Amino acid sequence: MAIDVKSKVSETEWQLRVDLAACYRLVAKYGWDDLIFTHISARLPGPEHHFLINPYGMTFDEVTASSLVKIDLEGKKLLDSPYEINPAGFTIHSAIHGARDDAKCVLHTHSLNGVAVSASQAGVLPISQQSIFVLASLAYHAYEGVALLEGEKPRLVRDLGDKSFLMLRNHGLLTVAASIPDAFLLMYLFESACTIQLRAQAASNELISIDQKIVAGAMMMAKQVTRSAGGALAWPALLRKLDRIDGSFRS
Repeated sequence: MAIDVKSKVSETEWQLRVDLAACYRLVAKYGWDDLIFTHISARLPGPEHHFLINPYGMTFDEVTASSLVKIDLEGKKLLDSPYEINPAGFTIHSAIHGARDDAKCVLHTHSLNGVAVSASQAGVLPISQQSIFVLASLAYHAYEGVALLEGEKPRLVRDLGDKSFLMLRNHGLLTVAASIPDAFLLMYLFESACTIQLRAQAASNELISIDQKIVAGAMMMAKQVTRSAGGALAWPALLRKLDRIDGSFRS
């Protein structure tokens, strides 16, 4: 179904739509998607906390800039769309967008490796370079069932606090960032840390832990490595990769 969205929104919103659609395609490409059941949202500029989220029923490799649904914190659609939204996705994302002004992008996955580590009492272990960046800003939230109830929102927000990484116990992973590229980079690190941990645990019971002093300095090291650009340093290359594969996310 052709939807003329570009002519109805600002240039800023359209660029956010393109980047968010790209993020969905990248999550699918890296194998972190779960059919149609997880979500990535991006907050639009302004004081209203309006945000974009995926159309419920589309796989992530189908999402386009035009198909993204614009909603408010009550879940009301703000632009005509034939698509509905995932109620569980709305609960999680509206809670975080409503509570944190810096939450410009919220990325949530149910990847097999992420869920496996989330079910471990120890959580993320300091055993890889990737893990130190996660551990420097990591929170945990206990499982309360499928996220459909309004009553879970304050507990989710409380547990997340001001952290960038949230491990949803027995459920999955979530990253919060000031931009879409940053949220993607953080999830790349989160997913990598979980995958490495499971492989290391399968290979040996004697794992080597990284000193806590190194973990404490992880954020400073991250800024040096990315030249303080965060995910924006790699984002143009990731978009070029997507364009080589299928540029329809831009439509």
